[in-house]
Amino acid sequence: MTVDRQFPNPAKHRLRTAAANSSRRAGVLDRRSLLKAGAGAAGGLGLFGPSALPLISPRSAAAQDAPLTFWQFYAPGGQVASQATWFEACVAGWNAENDRQVELVFVPNGDYMDGTKLPTAFASGEGPDIFIISPGDFLRYYNGGVIQDLTPFMEQEARDDFFPDVLASRVVDDKVFGLPMEVEPMAMYYSLAAWDEAGLTDSDIPTTWEQLLEVGQQLTTDQRFGVLFETSPGYYQNFTWYPFMWQGGAEIQNPDSNTSGMRDPGAVQALKFWQDAVNMGVSPRTVLGGGAWDVVPNLSTGYCAIQNVGIWAISALKENAPDFEYGIFKLPTPEGGKYSTDLGGWAFVANSQGQDPETAAQFVVWALGSMSEDSIQRGVDWCTKAKSDVAPRKSVQD
Repeated sequence: MTVDRQFPNPAKHRLRTAAANSSRRAGVLDRRSLLKAGAGAAGGLGLFGPSALPLISPRSAAAQDAPLTFWQFYAPGGQVASQATWFEACVAGWNAENDRQVELVFVPNGDYMDGTKLPTAFASGEGPDIFIISPGDFLRYYNGGVIQDLTPFMEQEARDDFFPDVLASRVVDDKVFGLPMEVEPMAMYYSLAAWDEAGLTDSDIPTTWEQLLEVGQQLTTDQRFGVLFETSPGYYQNFTWYPFMWQGGAEIQNPDSNTSGMRDPGAVQALKFWQDAVNMGVSPRTVLGGGAWDVVPNLSTGYCAIQNVGIWAISALKENAPDFEYGIFKLPTPEGGKYSTDLGGWAFVANSQGQDPETAAQFVVWALGSMSEDSIQRGVDWCTKAKSDVAPRKSVQD
């Protein structure tokens, strides 16, 4: 495996953030402030439809000794064994020390990210006690009133240990509603075998959109696409497309008005760039596996030569395609544009309408937001062993 990583330090990288508590109406976090605070995470355009906010119902009564349910797409039985093991060890550690137990509930990635399982569960009053959430989905659950405030259970020292810009998209009115477990920058991953087969060298690494399309054409064959982007509508597609829009100076909403920025030249050229890639036959209209986030069935199998994907690809390839050789380069930019990426990543949150919101919140803080050696080491193990992510906390990065 060959890796050329040039990922930003979240303490220094200019996240496209704004304090999530700086723009609210009648106590409801608005879309604009959330998108600005959560630009480093999985996008939000998919939330703008008529079903953007779930109908939240009170949770039905449950036995007080029933385990707290923890929904996520890692364990038990997830695709990457090291990540499943981390989740299982985390919950086992809590269960060994506490009377109120936690039970992992596995939800397939596709159903969790783009399906209706989670919002439907909340609408019926049967939402999980603990779940993971992207900043792009924070709006629907915060405004739905089902995210528990974690602030009373955190030490100030632990809160200060998180990089401020990383935590910002989970903070409202100076209250913490979620704890990030990772920071995941997007980049372009490419097959070294395909690169060599096409006669390309390091000097051919594209730095502009035009160059990417040219290289993509050289890499495209009857059996392989040159470049893969996410083509299925949804918040992951929005998330992966946002940097290309930002590179041209556009925003989802114009900063000085409440009007859409999608007609701005920077947004239009970004849409055209992706459209050109598909129309030229360089990019596929469909992807393999679980989606464009799934690197093994798309890149390592030779379905594409370059894939726009996040840093989680490193651990996925190490686990499931250890002999596959690849490289990484930064997102190219348009002519006259400025480099930008987004820093994704999931966070633990507790259900304020669940069986036992306080214990659920205590679990979240115990797992990811304590200054104990175990909590810090848990972060280290996730970011360096289970995955290959940028750490959200200073102590974990150190």
